[in-house]
Amino acid sequence: MAAGADFSPMLTDIEACYNSKEIPVAKNEISDNVNDFKQLNGRPPRHLSIVRHSISTATLLSPTELLKDSEIGATGIKSPSDIKSNFQPIFRSGSCAEKGPKQYMEDVHMCIDNLPRHLGEFTGFTLPGAFYGVFDGHGGIDAALFVRNNILKFIVEDSFFPVCLEKAIKSAFLKADYAFADDSSLDISSGTTALTVFISGRKMIVANAGDCRAVLGKRGKAVEMSRDHKPNYTSEKLRIEKLGGSIFDGYLNGQLSVSRAIGDWHMKGAKGSASPLTSEPELQETILTEDDEFLIIACDGLWEVMSSQCAVSIARKELMRHNDPEKCSEELVREALKRNTCDNLTVVVVCFSVDPPTRVEIAPGRVRRSISAEGLNLLKGALEGHL
Repeated sequence: MAAGADFSPMLTDIEACYNSKEIPVAKNEISDNVNDFKQLNGRPPRHLSIVRHSISTATLLSPTELLKDSEIGATGIKSPSDIKSNFQPIFRSGSCAEKGPKQYMEDVHMCIDNLPRHLGEFTGFTLPGAFYGVFDGHGGIDAALFVRNNILKFIVEDSFFPVCLEKAIKSAFLKADYAFADDSSLDISSGTTALTVFISGRKMIVANAGDCRAVLGKRGKAVEMSRDHKPNYTSEKLRIEKLGGSIFDGYLNGQLSVSRAIGDWHMKGAKGSASPLTSEPELQETILTEDDEFLIIACDGLWEVMSSQCAVSIARKELMRHNDPEKCSEELVREALKRNTCDNLTVVVVCFSVDPPTRVEIAPGRVRRSISAEGLNLLKGALEGHL
């Protein structure tokens, strides 16, 4: 989890990294656990009698109308030198999923390295691009599976696509939420957080609703591309209380540990009404450059046991060894298990070059150093880990 409510794009604290002890990792257990859910009516037992409903009496609006009344909310990280760069990223990814100490696996994810080929020629999207998503379900897996299977379709079919990707993506989250509520074959009291990454050429847009996180590895530095949505974070708390919601011991209405999610319709009002629990995502975009080496996308099972900088340090060291994003994601999962995570684990690593990260040497100054930047980061992490 993030350490505080304020979002800082650059992290400077470096935590302890990992040892080389191996722990077996079981990947992609999602399908094996779906049947387990069906035996429990699609979700673990819940006490719905204590669910607190607190919604406003706002006028019903469609997703498009909701967007007209609000800002797109995309923040960016770019500079004039970024815009002039001739860098052309390539996309290759690897993923690893493990249910961890939990009885059920409620995470699902998706990786599309060649988006134009996946969409076909009739969508109007011709730039090199990619699409990734991590969906951390709760109260059952129905919501996570539904969003994973439909979110890209809602983006592509939106009237703003591909002219205004930000509006298309934001609208797609709301449409996915409404469509899930209308599907009578699914348990609409289940819910899911959702984080998607849409890359078009060099432009990368991260959309997040919940506490999954995307972190960019920028020459060894961690740059957070999303903000965790926790009920007790200042901006989320103000929004919740303004809409009549309450926070009990860090839980929204005493029930949910996140303040944004798709599904959970037992905690929402009629479609289109403003609710303390919202599916509206926050967007962050950047223009990729040569300095952007890889992206880590993961559920909170990873972030609750390591910082963004520590994950980037581990991933960079692994990629320098074998240049394999799949092995890199497996190592991050192993490390989280060693640190006794209490949740499901899903990690996706996306590389933007065919080459592994290069060693970053610290420029000579008054005091000469013979240690690389990543070596210095690892040393700091090891020292801080024993404080």
